[in-house]
Amino acid sequence: MKKNIHLGMSVDEHLKELARKDPEFRKLYEITEQKLAIVKPIIRYRIDHNLTQGQLAKKIGVTQQHISKIENGEFSSMETLGKVLRYVGFTIKLEAVPLRKEAAHDHHDHYAAQ
Repeated sequence: MKKNIHLGMSVDEHLKELARKDPEFRKLYEITEQKLAIVKPIIRYRIDHNLTQGQLAKKIGVTQQHISKIENGEFSSMETLGKVLRYVGFTIKLEAVPLRKEAAHDHHDHYAAQ
């Protein structure tokens, strides 16, 4: 990773620093990292097997648009996402993770106000 001459840190280091300082940015950063962890194996499989999105879609039995949306981090159907991941040798693991105490209170207050 290239270092930023002015800051003396990589882009990844800079993003992590922003996430540490800004709670809203941290939420977006964490979601993006999770999406990337799901998308990377699919894209890697396509590249390794020299497949277009359309070719992969045909092999799996979904549309090219489904593959495109998944690769762009748009997961509207867990069933389709699971089908694609299984084809490339992966599975989905969902888990409920407790919010930090202060975030849980903010979240509760938000819904109580509605």
